[in-house]
Amino acid sequence: MCGIVGATSPRNITPILIEGLKRLEYRGYDSAGLAVLVDDQLELRRAVGKVEKLVAAVEANGADSHSGIAHTRWATHGRPTEENAHPHVSNRQLAVVHNGIIENHDELRALLQAEGFEFASETDTEVIAHLIAHEVTGAGDFRSAFLRAVSRLEGAYAIAVVTPEDPEAVYFARMGSPLVVGVGLEENFVASDPLALLQVTDRFIHLEDGDLGRIDRDIIALFDRSGEPVERPSERYAHDDQVASKGDYRHFMLKEIHEQPEAVANTLVGKLGSRHVLTESLGPEANAILPDIEAIHIIACGTSYHAGLVARYWLEAIAGIPVNVEVASEYRYRKPVAPRNTLFVGISQSGETADTLAALRFAKQAGYCQTLALCNMPGSTLVRESGLRLLTNAGVEIGVASTKAFTTQLAALYWFTIALARARGQIDEETEAAAVAELRELPEQIRQTLSLESAIQQLSETFIDKHHALFLGRGTHYPVALEGALKLKEISYIHAEAYPAGELKHGPLALVDEDMPVISVAPGDNLLGKLKSNLEEVRARGGQLVNFVASSVDMHEGTGVTNIHVPGMDNALSPLIATIPLQLLAYHVALLKGTDIDKPRNLAKSVTVE
Repeated sequence: MCGIVGATSPRNITPILIEGLKRLEYRGYDSAGLAVLVDDQLELRRAVGKVEKLVAAVEANGADSHSGIAHTRWATHGRPTEENAHPHVSNRQLAVVHNGIIENHDELRALLQAEGFEFASETDTEVIAHLIAHEVTGAGDFRSAFLRAVSRLEGAYAIAVVTPEDPEAVYFARMGSPLVVGVGLEENFVASDPLALLQVTDRFIHLEDGDLGRIDRDIIALFDRSGEPVERPSERYAHDDQVASKGDYRHFMLKEIHEQPEAVANTLVGKLGSRHVLTESLGPEANAILPDIEAIHIIACGTSYHAGLVARYWLEAIAGIPVNVEVASEYRYRKPVAPRNTLFVGISQSGETADTLAALRFAKQAGYCQTLALCNMPGSTLVRESGLRLLTNAGVEIGVASTKAFTTQLAALYWFTIALARARGQIDEETEAAAVAELRELPEQIRQTLSLESAIQQLSETFIDKHHALFLGRGTHYPVALEGALKLKEISYIHAEAYPAGELKHGPLALVDEDMPVISVAPGDNLLGKLKSNLEEVRARGGQLVNFVASSVDMHEGTGVTNIHVPGMDNALSPLIATIPLQLLAYHVALLKGTDIDKPRNLAKSVTVE
């Protein structure tokens, strides 16, 4: 994994490839490279580290070309070295870039070595290059060789290939890893993400699993694994190209935190009537399916998993339906039981998260009554392969640490809770109308909460010398505490844990001293009294308390206690509002500590392999 860009055009495509890689840097990577055809000869440039190092290598040696491929790599096979960087070549006969994992690479490597092929890397990708070269010997023409080679691959892949045998073409294939074709005028492109190509086109063809193809300057040819032609529609990319710019903000993360009022408003477009939720936005089958749902399984990873945990409280309390929430990477490796009429819900910001996709495919064979994708990307694999879809319309999120992805997921999940409660007869019209009004007020409440930034910025200065932090919450705010701890550790590298506040005395209290800040979320709900008692346990042991408190709540103040009152934390949507100050706290602590906020170490934005 991480980023693929390919192009064929009458103009010099090297700057297009480089710009595409820069636009994909937010995904995280450890090396970069490109292969272009110059006078019908392959020219290879690779570098360990940032794209800037690749740019220096290109500028030093030149690489003007009319067709080529480029890649940013996040290591799955082999260390981050120039030898392991993509593209990989076979006897200067062809070059390959690849996202995903070839599961039978050991077997293929042994067969190819027996045929005399020598390997220069530790990667599974080099197997693809030599396999295609081997098939060229037997098949004669490159297209047939490419088809035969791809048919022998097992696993997940998005592949792009160039060869001097067909110097104006780029070949490609997709199975379980995202890949799109960018449609141009007398030029065409491929990429793992449309964002990489928005500087040259806004029209894209989303490939299906099993699709292969060839583009040249004038023709886009798609076919299935047997070589039969197939057609896929082209669609205009809906997001503004300006999302790739930070604008006046110092980091993408801060920009995206401040985009949340608009992102939540966009999420609710087309989903709210004057007094009712519009369930038709889920898909044409929704109204027939929702009344029969008797249980829900929510499967997700990371931040999306925390959104699912919040939704469990809502769905059980409001819709009266049992809910199980599970980490996607664990789900398939036990024997999950789907009770009668259970809905499978997969949550993923990108819609390409490998573990969540694998869970969805497993679930489709496991007896669920239907599947639903909660996702930000309408053309993603998760959406295309699910029966129902709930889109967040948050716009592209560049920062690795999710912010608006989380809050838009929560808004959509609360909307879904009301839709399901109505379909099952659990709420009356007045209750539904009140929930619709609360959803309509959300964007303005988020704006008001963002006005706390200066106070939170001051608070962040007390965290500069801290190495650990403890987050507490109760009820629906326990998952919010989990998300707050995740954000702090992701971008500031401060070790942070989250617990239900009632669990303090069962172990975590042993950690509390004057060097351990304890951050709590205190809404004005029925658990407030118990939370206050838990926080007194912290004060009694000299702990430093930071409380994000509902405006209506009177919380003890004094030495070692900092209270920040947050508007809007007085209804069921309080978890969404309470998340905002925790995001701002993590951001400003990381800013003071000087970390790489948008691209934290060791992390990638879109995890497209298991």
